[in-house]
Amino acid sequence: MFFILVLLSMLSNVYGKLINDVNQLGTNGCDLFQGRWVYDDSDYPLYDSSVCPFIEKQFDCLKNARPDKDYLKYRWQPNGCNLPRFNATEFQNKLKGKQMMFVGDSISLNQWQSLTCMLHAADPQAKYISRRIGGTSIFTFPKYNTSYLMYRNAFLVDIKTENNGTRVLELDSLSSSAQWKEMDVLIFDCWHWWRHTGRKQPWDLVQDGNSTYKDAPRLTLYEKALNTWAKWVDSEVDTTKTKVFFQGVSPDHDNPASSGSNTCVGVTQPLKSTERVHEEELVLEKVLKGMNKSVYLLNITKLSQYRADGHPSVFGHGGHKDLDCTHWCLAGVVDTWNLLLNVLLGY
Repeated sequence: MFFILVLLSMLSNVYGKLINDVNQLGTNGCDLFQGRWVYDDSDYPLYDSSVCPFIEKQFDCLKNARPDKDYLKYRWQPNGCNLPRFNATEFQNKLKGKQMMFVGDSISLNQWQSLTCMLHAADPQAKYISRRIGGTSIFTFPKYNTSYLMYRNAFLVDIKTENNGTRVLELDSLSSSAQWKEMDVLIFDCWHWWRHTGRKQPWDLVQDGNSTYKDAPRLTLYEKALNTWAKWVDSEVDTTKTKVFFQGVSPDHDNPASSGSNTCVGVTQPLKSTERVHEEELVLEKVLKGMNKSVYLLNITKLSQYRADGHPSVFGHGGHKDLDCTHWCLAGVVDTWNLLLNVLLGY
């Protein structure tokens, strides 16, 4: 609790520095990330998942026999303004000749797939090219000369395997950054995999400068990795040419203590309230506040926390094979993240 209070005091002015980049629309001071979910049967969902032929099976809840559909009908309503409707043609035209890359884990994949489905559904006759090169998935619309890329990197910093098979998390190494630098838009995401321990932990040792150790508190490692990323942006990225976003922490609803609900199983409506403080989100904001370059915080944490109904639950892979209260059904909540991205993207 003391850690949280200290961070809160440090972050009291976090939006002071980033206010024009993060959460204002127009000149009326509207905070896009404060609001409520409103049932809207007329305009939602934004697309029919059945006409998105490339959607990942784990996100296609209706195809996996989810019986309820109200979760598709909610629109995010900011308190002081209206979130503009998504115009796919305008979006494609303002990104004409540009490349947008999502960098992160499967939550980034979730958002990337949402955006490509939104764009494809708006112009289903437009040819698209989908290919994969190494760890990068590339989705291109030749009609608009736009490319939307997804680069899988759960930690941003490197994990390298030594000759003896030991896997080392290198907190001060960011070798993948060479593939990010030339993008016109970058959207980063990093938290989900930091929580994994035991057999799911993908490293054996941590290298931190000249120190090597087995492990440390995950928020500590997470902050060190974010600082390495922040230093790279400050020193290497020309933010007058490349717009940089960091996606806020995507909340999971996999246990009552962390979610304020009895997991996402059987939840069919947004939660009435949420009081959880996300320490990892406070760490992210602390790092962003200390940066010299402007980075846009896509602050989706609180608005998504209400949406325990938006996860695949037992409909992520068809039937009761496993439970997913981490990712999000498509169509659904993540589409709103892309509506917010559209506003902050400007141009």
